[in-house]
Amino acid sequence: MVLRPNIGIINALIRITCGFTVLAWVTSKLVKRPFRDSYLVVAFLAAMKIGEGILRYCPLTALYDRYQDDYDYEYDYEDDDFDVAVDYDTDEGEAYNPS
Repeated sequence: MVLRPNIGIINALIRITCGFTVLAWVTSKLVKRPFRDSYLVVAFLAAMKIGEGILRYCPLTALYDRYQDDYDYEYDYEDDDFDVAVDYDTDEGEAYNPS
């Protein structure tokens, strides 16, 4: 499995900046209350964001892109029955707008 960068430079810089900001905040909170497990989880998530920014690879973006290609969202509008308001005097159809 080859990891190719899937996020841009600006996105990577934002992730690094936010990751270091959150990591600094959590570190200051851990000084006051070192036994809080929730701060450790947030520190881990901040470290993940820093790593994603440095590597320019986001696993969630890759997962989204991978499964987005598997689904075919093309819709055939010709087979759909749309409601058409017909003026019988002119034989011209007009699209139905309920609003």
